[in-house]
Amino acid sequence: MAGTTASRDAASDWEAVRSVGDIQFAPLARVKPPANPQIPDWLRKLGEVLESVFAPIGKLLGMSWPVFEKVLIALAIVLVLFVLWRIFRPLIETWLSRPAEAPEESWAPAEAEALALLGDADRLAAEGRFAAAVHLLLKRSVGQIRDARPDWLHPATTAREISTLPMLPPNGRETFATIAARVERSRFALRDLDQDDWNAAREAYARFAKVELRA
Repeated sequence: MAGTTASRDAASDWEAVRSVGDIQFAPLARVKPPANPQIPDWLRKLGEVLESVFAPIGKLLGMSWPVFEKVLIALAIVLVLFVLWRIFRPLIETWLSRPAEAPEESWAPAEAEALALLGDADRLAAEGRFAAAVHLLLKRSVGQIRDARPDWLHPATTAREISTLPMLPPNGRETFATIAARVERSRFALRDLDQDDWNAAREAYARFAKVELRA
């Protein structure tokens, strides 16, 4: 009797469990594995052509075609990256070297120092020594920047590099570009400077220093 009761209770419990919808009792439908992707004919033919061309080279190098194929793919990726770098390098360098906005109070030489420098250079120019006058303008104006802003320069900084300093105002960069071009012409191209060269350098420095030129 007790066994019958126990069996009845077990069956009742089983039916109660089976009636719960959250539990899955039915076998899952058999999922069909995805079919292997079909390789396009053009790609398969291209692979065959490449294999016929490069497989002998791989054998000479002691590599089977599957291994040599991976080597070729790696080389192709490197080549593509190199080409992309050559194409976009100027844009990247331009973006990285984009000058920061000049501060509201841009630095300029002190008026007394600027006038003294122009006076010394004018005396050289009056003697017809235009190259020496322009070179003096460059040398001492670089010294003015080094004294006032030593963090802007290092010992190897060139005049051309100064002409691109983002800390200088636009007219300051233009000044050093103008002066440096004439110094390079006289020192490296061995070409004498004339009155026009001196006037261009003198006026550029005066604009940068914000001083009035004396006749």
